[in-house]
Amino acid sequence: MWKIEDAIDLYGIERWGSGYFSYNRKGNLIVTPTKSHSNYIDLKKVVEYFEGKNVKFPILFRFPQILEGQIKEINGAFSSAISEYDYNNSYQAVFPIKVNQRKEVLEEIVKSSKKFNTGLEVGTKAELLAALSFELSEDAVLICNGFKDEEYLKLALYATRIGKNVVIVIDEFDGTERLLKLSQKLNIMPVIGIRAKLYSRGSGKWAESGGETSKFGLTTTEMLDSIRIIKEYDMLEQLKMLHFHIGSQITEVRRIQRAVKEAARVYAKIKGMRINIKYFNIGGGLGVDYDGSKTSSEASANYSIQEYANNVVYSLKDVCDEENVPHPIIISESGRAISAYHSILAIDVKGSKNGYYNRIVEIEGNEPHTIKELYDTLKEINIKNYVEYFHDAIQHRDELISLFNLGEIELGDKSKGEVLFLQICAKAASFARETENKSDEFEDLNKLLSKKYICNFSIFQSMPDFWAIDQLFPIVPVYGVDRKPTEYGTLVDITCDSDGEIDKFVDLKDVKEILELHALDNGSYYLAALLIGAYQDTIGDYHNLFGTVNEAHIIIDDSGKWHIKKTIIGDRNCDVLGSVRYNINSLTSTFKSDVAQALKQKRISEAEADEMLKNYSNVMNEYTYLDYKSG
Repeated sequence: MWKIEDAIDLYGIERWGSGYFSYNRKGNLIVTPTKSHSNYIDLKKVVEYFEGKNVKFPILFRFPQILEGQIKEINGAFSSAISEYDYNNSYQAVFPIKVNQRKEVLEEIVKSSKKFNTGLEVGTKAELLAALSFELSEDAVLICNGFKDEEYLKLALYATRIGKNVVIVIDEFDGTERLLKLSQKLNIMPVIGIRAKLYSRGSGKWAESGGETSKFGLTTTEMLDSIRIIKEYDMLEQLKMLHFHIGSQITEVRRIQRAVKEAARVYAKIKGMRINIKYFNIGGGLGVDYDGSKTSSEASANYSIQEYANNVVYSLKDVCDEENVPHPIIISESGRAISAYHSILAIDVKGSKNGYYNRIVEIEGNEPHTIKELYDTLKEINIKNYVEYFHDAIQHRDELISLFNLGEIELGDKSKGEVLFLQICAKAASFARETENKSDEFEDLNKLLSKKYICNFSIFQSMPDFWAIDQLFPIVPVYGVDRKPTEYGTLVDITCDSDGEIDKFVDLKDVKEILELHALDNGSYYLAALLIGAYQDTIGDYHNLFGTVNEAHIIIDDSGKWHIKKTIIGDRNCDVLGSVRYNINSLTSTFKSDVAQALKQKRISEAEADEMLKNYSNVMNEYTYLDYKSG
């Protein structure tokens, strides 16, 4: 008998949900933003609320309290490690703006983490302009990374002059003298960081961003030369940070330990040169376990946040004590771990394809022998003979194709044969599940029989990393899992692009090519894509001119009641057209002229002209996604 626990296990929700997500006894997806399991948000009720308000899907649900929860967990883990290993300094988190540049997200992060002295990291002039609008705590740092021209440096130096705690990191050797000359010219003393290029590198998709071939960082020789130049400008006292980065989403904890030990040696040797380095910045890389396997696979991480903190603190302290140098303030730029969990995309399913094998095939008696064989096989297949009869059906199907290619059967007979073959496959697959036959041929059969669920969203806008780098994200039904799923499917979006399909799904031991789903009836069916709060907002594109989606920020109070804190309307058609430099007035004027010409030539009536112009205006101001309910 199917139970809720079976659904929780099937979708792995409590393995990758980090305590924020599960299913309740009704089979509805729930969110516990504060990890208080007595107070949770029933996502089905949220969906029904927005349906009632006629707010169209897809909708991105943000849970700001999850951002606060992740910041607390990371700080708590470092605090615990510092206490356990008698580390004689502190820890500060920094959020890299590139991970999620949305103003509303950054506002929540800054507001909820002031007591932890959480800072911001920027890599461009635009990001620095944004960061300067936020009021950080007095001890929080604003780190400037990336390639820097004079305007970037000048802005950072002016921010220093007005009292901002800015650290300008030298990421490339040529930037050393550029920074120092401008500082001297403006008579502003900068706080300087220097980025080391380590031999150690991370693991996973972004391993190339670390190591000796990485894009940023100074070699040992370049670091020494840079320090010499800083000394010549009499600014050695301003060198306060050692920075390194070995890659995003590091999957193996031993890579972190190795890099920290190498960088700690660099720090100790610099301290030995009587340079007062204050901050030890380990960069980003704290992994998110997207598939719940807790392994070193690209979609996972084989360590917890606490294990990460323990390895960093212990390894750094060990080297510092051996070298007899003070323990520095530890800084990390763990943007993915802070923001990934806080967003869920709710997608309405509009239909499915590939279900034609459910139709009834009528046999008239004059069909070719191969069709009759398939028909008899369908009638006689059972749980005892399904393997043999499935193999027979494959032979009959191959014969059918050969006869058609020779011109010996008609399209109608070919159609009957194809449907009969798929019906045999469906029965064989059902018997295989019943007998727990998990051989490769029946796993492949499930994929053949799977349906394409047509989902009202754009992968390129909302989940671009799936398309670009095969990043896996958990996808589950929003409700209905009190019933056993009876279908297998992949998810296709509504763009006119064959790449707009999700055909890889998280699994404990492997990557699934099909997802267990429910049959579509006349009611609504919603899916949720989770853990999409890092990078996806920023790098989504306007493929087919599908724009940003409607958005809602949801919080829960101490009594367990949830509230819509903020609703943000997504792009309309006029918005996305404007983004690619179309003049909306000009477009409207052209269409009006065409309608007027058709009216003048009496090809349409005045009533038709009025209706066309009204429709054009309505469409121009409509949400870019589908709305099958209207009209």
